[in-house]
Amino acid sequence: MTTEDGPNEGVRRILDTDRDEYTSRAVAEAEVLKDALRDGTFDNHQSMVGFEYEFYAVGDGRWSGESRAGEYALMRVPRRLLDLVGFEKELGLHNAEMSTSPQPLSNHGLRAQLSEVRARLAAANDCTGVEGMRLVSDGIWTVPPAGETATGYLTDSVDVDGVTVATNMSDVARYHAMANTETTGSAEIRLEAPGVSLPADTVMPESLITSIQPHYQTARASTLPERFRYALRVAGPLLALGVNSPFFPPDLYDADWSGEQILEHGAHGNRIHVFESVLNGRTEEDKVRFPDDIDDLEEAVDRIAGDETIVPAPDIGEDGRYDDAFSAFRSKHGTYWRWVRPVFEGPTRSSAHARIEFRPIAGQPTVRDSIAFQAAFAGLMEALPRHEHAASEQPWATARDNFYAAVADGLDAELRWVTADGDSTRDIDRIYADLLDHAAAGLVASGCTESDAELWLEPLRWRVENRVTPASWKRERVRERLADGASFEEAVHGMQREYIESQTGTLIGGGFSDW
Repeated sequence: MTTEDGPNEGVRRILDTDRDEYTSRAVAEAEVLKDALRDGTFDNHQSMVGFEYEFYAVGDGRWSGESRAGEYALMRVPRRLLDLVGFEKELGLHNAEMSTSPQPLSNHGLRAQLSEVRARLAAANDCTGVEGMRLVSDGIWTVPPAGETATGYLTDSVDVDGVTVATNMSDVARYHAMANTETTGSAEIRLEAPGVSLPADTVMPESLITSIQPHYQTARASTLPERFRYALRVAGPLLALGVNSPFFPPDLYDADWSGEQILEHGAHGNRIHVFESVLNGRTEEDKVRFPDDIDDLEEAVDRIAGDETIVPAPDIGEDGRYDDAFSAFRSKHGTYWRWVRPVFEGPTRSSAHARIEFRPIAGQPTVRDSIAFQAAFAGLMEALPRHEHAASEQPWATARDNFYAAVADGLDAELRWVTADGDSTRDIDRIYADLLDHAAAGLVASGCTESDAELWLEPLRWRVENRVTPASWKRERVRERLADGASFEEAVHGMQREYIESQTGTLIGGGFSDW
C-alpha cells in the first residue's frame, strides 16, 4: 500500500461521524427490531447452518525469491487474485476469507457446506498456485515473509496526513480507523500472551490468527436465549478439541523466554490471547470476551445496541434490504466481538433470521475437521434444548473457567461438565461421550442417519480417543526438534513446514487423523 492510495479519506469519514448520534440511532432501531421479533418475522420453518473460514497465504513455488519452495514464508495476496477466486478481504494482506451459502441443517445441507468449501478452496489454490503461493488452513502463522521479521511486518505503519495506516493491512477503512479513533478507554495497543509483549500503532497484530466460525440459525427466534446458554456451556470443551495456536513467530517472544519455558508455560490456544489483548485496549469495557448468559431476546438486542462504539459507520443508506430498517444496529454486529454472539439480520423479509455465531475455534488442519466442528455445534444446539440437558444448570462462571482452561491447556485442561443425568464430572472420556453423543442425536433429529451423524463427528471422536489436538501435534514436533539440538526458531519453522506439507495431500479430501 502506498501513501497515495491509502484509506485515510475513509478513515476520516469514520472519525468525523458523530458517535453519540450513531449510537442513538442504533438504540432507536433496536425497538423496530424487537417489534419484528415479537411479530414472528424472524421465525423460519427449519434450522440452518453457515460457515466462515479464514486462511493465510504462504509462498509455494520455485520461480521467485519470495516464494521459494519448501520454506512456506508468509505472502501478501494480490487484491486482484482475491477477486478472481471469490474470497473476501480480511485484516492482513496475507489473509483471505470464505463465507458459505446458508443451508438447511440436514445431511444434505452439511454435505452442501462441505462440497462448497472443498470446491471453492480447490479452485482458489489452483489460481494461487500459478502465483507461487497457497492458502493454508491454520490457527496462527509463524514464518514471516521472506527477508522480513514478524515484528516488522506486524508493526510497520506510516502517517498519511495525520492518519496512522498499517503498511500490511487490507485497504478497508474500518480496520485502519480502529487505530485512529479515540474512546474513553483508549490505551496503547499491545499484544499480550505468555512470553510475548508487542506494542503496536495499529491492530495489525490481530492478523496473526485465523479461524473458523460455524453459524447456527435457529428456526424460532424465541429459542435463541436458551440455545445461547447451552452454546456458552459447550464453548470450553469444543475449544479444547480445536486449539491450534501454540506458537508465535519466534522473533516475537521476549528475550528471556527459552524454548523449554514456552513449552511449559505457553498456551495451546494463543488465538484467544491475541484477539482479546489487541482489541480490548481500544475501549473502556472489554469488547472481546466470554459473554454473559441472555435471559430473553430483548436483552440480546439491547446488548448489541448499547455496546460501546469504536468504529461508527458513516453514511448508512438504503441498500434495498429488508434490514435497512435497522441498518445502524446491523452495522454494530461488526464490532460486537464476543466469543459467542447473537446476530439478527436478513436481506429480505422472508430470509430474516436470528443466529448464533460460534467464534472461538481456530482454523483447522483440514476441511473435514473444520466441518466436523460445524456439525457438532449444530447438533448440540438441536439436541441439548430438546433433551433439557442438565448442562444448562452449570454456573456461568464454571463455563467461563472451562473456556480459559481450554485456552491454556487444550485437552489437558481440567474441565468440569454436567452430564445428562446431572452428575458433575472432570473425566475427559465422560465429558466428550456425553457431548458428542448428544451432538449425534441432534444430527439424527435433523435428518441424518446414525451412521452419517457418526461420520460427521468422527474427526472429533478420534481426537478424544487419541488425546491429540492440532496444538498438541505442533508442540510435540517442536519438543522433538529441541531435543535433537535445534534452536527454538529452527524447531518452530521446521514444525510449520511439516504442518503445511502434511496438509498438502489432506486439506481438501483427507483428515487430521491421516497425519
